[in-house]
Amino acid sequence: MAKPESPLTRTLFFILLPGLFFLSVNNVTAAGIDDADAIPHVGERARATYQQVFLPADKHRAFAIAPGGGWAWSSGKATADEAGKAAVEECQKHTAQRCMAYAVDDTLVFSREQWGKLWGPYKTAEQAAAAGSGTQVGERFPDIAFTSADGQDQSIAGLRGKVVLVHFWGSWCPPCLRELPTLDTLHRILRDKTGDDVALVLLQLREPISSARDWARQQGFAGLPLADSGASGEDDAFLVTTAGEQIPDRVLARLFPSSYVLDRYGIVLFSHTGPVQDWTEYLPFFEDAATE
Repeated sequence: MAKPESPLTRTLFFILLPGLFFLSVNNVTAAGIDDADAIPHVGERARATYQQVFLPADKHRAFAIAPGGGWAWSSGKATADEAGKAAVEECQKHTAQRCMAYAVDDTLVFSREQWGKLWGPYKTAEQAAAAGSGTQVGERFPDIAFTSADGQDQSIAGLRGKVVLVHFWGSWCPPCLRELPTLDTLHRILRDKTGDDVALVLLQLREPISSARDWARQQGFAGLPLADSGASGEDDAFLVTTAGEQIPDRVLARLFPSSYVLDRYGIVLFSHTGPVQDWTEYLPFFEDAATE
């Protein structure tokens, strides 16, 4: 199951780029403020709240969002600035991603250019070297060993210098299968736009790689780079690091599927538990991380 959306609230606002309370109205989305379907990443609950509760709410009001689906809103504030700050601050309580304002009063302030930069600011080499190991944003992801799609021994650390999407899945997992079409599309677009700067590491869990690849070929996903986690079957619930440490798969994938995006130093930029509705929505983030 996907991560729950943020609860409804009348107190919230936004913090985003350092020193900014509102993003410029320049470069905003072409959608109108009344178009709840245009809000990126959020689910149906957020869209319904935006349309039915936020838009009719008293001024000053603001609605904030974050990559991965975090959201929150505020209303009845003395100024638009206060509404914006309250919405972003509340949004930040429910996500490790940076939140930004989407709408303030009757103005759509959302900027796609700034939206795509929200995985940053990116760590320097020195900052990355000092980071602790773990799966939270800002931590260094465990150095999982695996066999690449072309049969080479590989590890997460061996991909330093690339932005990496680590994705845990299984052909036995219905939610995993629902997101594969857009993941396949993302892979093809990234291959054309970023070349070798972004690597996808798709690791099957609790089944042999032969089963996963057979299913992928039958379903038309033969082009996906399906790496081999080393799992031998449904009772094999461990991953192995390059140091030989065994890690229970539930530590890295609390639910199936689970995904992590790592920067060029192996630092977690983004994580998502459960299926992503549309991976192509994340293209601007991958492009920004790959060029910074």
